[in-house]
Amino acid sequence: MNGRLPLALVLALALVGLFLAACGGGQQGAGDQNGLSGSIVVDGSSTVFPISEAVAEEFGAENPNVRVSVGVSGTGGGFKKFCAGEIDITDASRPIKESEVEACAQNGIEFIELPVAFDGLTVVVHPENDWATCLTVDDLRTMWEPAAQGTVTRWNQVRPEWPDAPLSLYGPGTDSGTFDYFTSAVVGEEGASRGDYTASEDDNVLVQGVANDPYALGYFGFAYYVENQDKIKAVAIDGGNGCVLPSEETINNGTYQPLSRPIFIYVRKDALDRPEVEAFVTFYLDNAAALAAEVGYVGLPDRAYELAKERVAKRITGSVFSGGSQVGISIEELLKIEE
Repeated sequence: MNGRLPLALVLALALVGLFLAACGGGQQGAGDQNGLSGSIVVDGSSTVFPISEAVAEEFGAENPNVRVSVGVSGTGGGFKKFCAGEIDITDASRPIKESEVEACAQNGIEFIELPVAFDGLTVVVHPENDWATCLTVDDLRTMWEPAAQGTVTRWNQVRPEWPDAPLSLYGPGTDSGTFDYFTSAVVGEEGASRGDYTASEDDNVLVQGVANDPYALGYFGFAYYVENQDKIKAVAIDGGNGCVLPSEETINNGTYQPLSRPIFIYVRKDALDRPEVEAFVTFYLDNAAALAAEVGYVGLPDRAYELAKERVAKRITGSVFSGGSQVGISIEELLKIEE
């Protein structure tokens, strides 16, 4: 042998090299198209989760080198992690509580509060339920107040003309912002609720519970009702002005009360110093209206998102709310508060 490789082998190796270089170059270009990389951790509300998940998927398609993970710990669970500095962004179906503000302050966590959509908390029953088509706030209080525990256990105890059948209740756990809001709006005190009901932070578990029990009643965010209309039925709510079913229109125009509410994300101020986090939050606000509608919520007016982006750009920290659930706020009132 003269030490030279056969010409055919040389050509084959050259072609392989060119192919690998082309593939590698293509991958680098796709990953670096926006020059962003890193990871972002989001957690918190199961109600806000569908929006954040949709935003994360769309953002990831444009920024493949940024990994966005979205968890579901409930609003309260999310704030615990957020105020401990464990996550970058927390989803919340109510404003931050004063106790959570204090926990963040103790750990040096400054935050920016950003409303992202409007939700109509939805009371649902089994499709075969033909009696509870409209409930007053008093009806709901009779079912859910602490005094009902172990006492109000049958439908005819709520209204005598209703069936003498077991009342099976399903609702969010105590770490949920939806639990906080519902108890505030219905019982009159945040966190005041009977404890003998099937509780879960996973709204899909609640959906299945109601779907499989003809005598069940539950509540959760509007998006989970929209997604499961073939399995469950929404109940109209009489907040004092007649029976109103939750819909995009009634949530938007403020007639679905007192169960309509703004939903939020909270961002750590120091996390925004990372380009990938700032880009994600900007992308979120640019696309929240469309993606919220896509998953079953109501987008806010453009002006609300403009104000939110100003808050991010100027790093305006703190909450514009007094802390905790704010019952009866319409989209128009939210905008006034934001301004």
